[in-house]
Amino acid sequence: MYETDAATPTPSWRERPASQQPSYPDRGALEAVTSDLRSRPPLVFAGEVDSLRRAMAAASEGRAFVLMGGDCAESFQDNTADNIRLKLQTILQMAAVLTYGASTPVIKIGRMAGQYAKPRSTDTETREGVTLPSYRGDSVNDHAFTAEARVPDPQRMLDAYLRAGTTLNLIRSFTMGGYADLREVHSWNRGFTDNPAYSRFESFAGEIDRAMRFMEAAGVDFDALRQVDFYAAHEALLLEYEDAMIRQDSRSGRLYDTSAHLLWIGERTRGPRDAHVALLAGVHNPVGVKIGPSTTGDDVRALMDELNPDGDPGRLTLITRMGSGRIREALPPIVEAVKADGRPVTWVTDPMHGNTITSENGYKTRRFDTILDEVRGFFEVHRAAGTVPGGIHVELTGDDVTEVLGGGEHIDEAALEERYETLVDPRLNHQQSLETAFEVAEMLRR
Repeated sequence: MYETDAATPTPSWRERPASQQPSYPDRGALEAVTSDLRSRPPLVFAGEVDSLRRAMAAASEGRAFVLMGGDCAESFQDNTADNIRLKLQTILQMAAVLTYGASTPVIKIGRMAGQYAKPRSTDTETREGVTLPSYRGDSVNDHAFTAEARVPDPQRMLDAYLRAGTTLNLIRSFTMGGYADLREVHSWNRGFTDNPAYSRFESFAGEIDRAMRFMEAAGVDFDALRQVDFYAAHEALLLEYEDAMIRQDSRSGRLYDTSAHLLWIGERTRGPRDAHVALLAGVHNPVGVKIGPSTTGDDVRALMDELNPDGDPGRLTLITRMGSGRIREALPPIVEAVKADGRPVTWVTDPMHGNTITSENGYKTRRFDTILDEVRGFFEVHRAAGTVPGGIHVELTGDDVTEVLGGGEHIDEAALEERYETLVDPRLNHQQSLETAFEVAEMLRR
């Protein structure tokens, strides 16, 4: 399917401004690693990528809904079968609820199998008078606060590649081997609503239960529902890694970034003339762009000109991260500009990144109510504009961590100390993730 010795799409990204890149001390070692990566098999395949692109086109028209979820930053240490299974289970449970609420297919995309690099607000970190390079994700350096650990090491990209491959292999085994059986997923959700903290969703869950029993009585082939499509996505931050993972499809001649099905460009690296945009402009994957409250209609049109000049459906997703206090004012002019342009985009809300705060006891956290309020604002803006709210993008884990304040089980600031485990940003735990799904499903029904 792929030409293994395909050239990179264009050297032009190397001539553009490239922020958030590691300063590797040994360029020779970096070149050896990228040469090695170019010779390795792809992690995803052109047919899978094309299927996701068609699905994203459906979401832009309201014929599907996107659910993107997973760790803020995957770690090598937590790359275990249990952690992968729990995250996958959480996303599948959320998808089942959203499918019923939206009455449309839900596109399941994991921030998994590649989310090993993170942008940082500063290049250095200081603790007790000691200043070291910032932790930029396990594919760059180590989280331990020592001079040796914080040196960027290109060999870590090879480790990231191997761990992404094993994660994708396990996900495919789960989603194709019966673990995603709708009846099983529904039984997990019944257990969630049995908790008194979530009793307000009991009637909604009862509706789903009756629908399941109706399907069974009507002779629906549940065996055909034992398998699901599940896609992988991550931020295309490390330019050398992403460039090394580009392959040419021998059937079509198109270039694909085979590190993931969907790649997104972050708010800090989305300049229309920047290197990240130039690199992803040359591949056929669906591409997302994070946009914050400072974004203008002109900014978005310039990104459309670079990433989707012909207006191909499913190619470009705009992931809004405005903050709950700003989305109702900042998003409408952007939506109207895109609407006037006419080229299709898929609108997805990221209600996490614009709502980060620091607790009184020093933890980087978010408030659950604020996260939900941003989602509500996203729906309100699109409802007023007559456009399609196409999906949600959340940072979550399948574990019972205590990183986000609030929710049905009322995590308070004192509880943050109990299981605060994230390496970078706070994540919804398993229960908060399912609570989010029920809340969003009710918004979709309205």
